[in-house]
Amino acid sequence: MNTSQLKALSKLCFVLGFASIIGSIAIWYLTGGNEPETKAHAERFGLFVGLWAPTFFILSNRFDRYSEKKAN
Repeated sequence: MNTSQLKALSKLCFVLGFASIIGSIAIWYLTGGNEPETKAHAERFGLFVGLWAPTFFILSNRFDRYSEKKAN
C-alpha cells in the first residue's frame, strides 16, 4: 500500500469509530422496546457495537503511523 492509501484507511477507521459510538447509542435507544428481555437485548447489542469504537481508533492510529513511517 502506498502512503495515500494508508492515510485514507486511517481516516476511514477514524470515522467508523465515531459511527460506532453513534450507532451504539441509536441501537440502544431505538430498539429498547417495552419488555425486559427486549430492553436487555438492545442494551447488550448496543454495548457490542460500542466496543468496536476503540478498535477502529487504534487501527486509525496504526495506519497513520505506518503512512508516516513509509513516507520517510
